[in-house]
Amino acid sequence: MTITRTPVLGVRGALTSGELDELFAASWPGHQATDFAPVLARSLLWVTARRGDRLVGYVNVVGDGGAHAFVLDTTVHPDERRQGLGVALVRAAADAAREGGAHWLHVDFEPHLTAFYERCGFRPTSAGLLALDG
Repeated sequence: MTITRTPVLGVRGALTSGELDELFAASWPGHQATDFAPVLARSLLWVTARRGDRLVGYVNVVGDGGAHAFVLDTTVHPDERRQGLGVALVRAAADAAREGGAHWLHVDFEPHLTAFYERCGFRPTSAGLLALDG
């Protein structure tokens, strides 16, 4: 048996709702089981990180069909955090989005994630946000 020291990244690799649910349940308190098939069907791309057969990281990128792409759901399993995996996932997503024709990569995040996204190469900008759920 080979032990993989570094998780292997993949762009648009095979991925199931069950795998994502397992990762999200471990990573996001209160996560409810979700059918991710419609999400993936609308995605420009996604990047996975696997240690062997186990999904340990994920980031989704959606696009407008033109110049803009958006990072969503950056997730790293708690056992794998603080080792650079999240930055590697986002940078791989940026490279793949660029190769797919995007010129701008956007991300929204809470203030405590500022340093993380700066390490990924993002810089602050002014933006607007409208809550549609009430």
